[in-house]
Amino acid sequence: MRTRQPTTAPEDQRIPVQAKLAAAWTSLMFFYIYIDYFHLYQPGAIDQIRGGGIFEFTITPTLMTVFVAVIGIPALMVMLSMTLPARVNRTANLAVATLYMPVTVFNAAGASWDWALYYGFHIAIELLLLAFILRSAWIWPRTAPAAALPTRRESDRAQQQA
Repeated sequence: MRTRQPTTAPEDQRIPVQAKLAAAWTSLMFFYIYIDYFHLYQPGAIDQIRGGGIFEFTITPTLMTVFVAVIGIPALMVMLSMTLPARVNRTANLAVATLYMPVTVFNAAGASWDWALYYGFHIAIELLLLAFILRSAWIWPRTAPAAALPTRRESDRAQQQA
């Protein structure tokens, strides 16, 4: 006869802020890719692109360079979120996520009201991801300055006196 082993609840491991930020930027990048892909299913989208336009914009090298920058910066943020020192990392994430909020809303430029639900939903998801990035960077845990921390010798003395 088998005895039941006591079950324990899964342990919530602390996830480093850098990993959370990199995961959020990665999610945003995947979402960008899928939204751009799904856009091709809209009636007339492919014909418009073949005709040299995207929404209200004429396809030019300048426009394509802007698109590369708009996609390239979040792509870099995935890597930078894992490699930059904490203070610079926090500042970069706060700045880039803040700047991307209006960029995200601008994605609805040229859209018809027939597609308002589609654009509203995907913009809301992008804004939620950016808000998560902002919040994670804003509440980044702080450490006390080294001078304020007790030395090992002081800690040992305090324990001996107790």
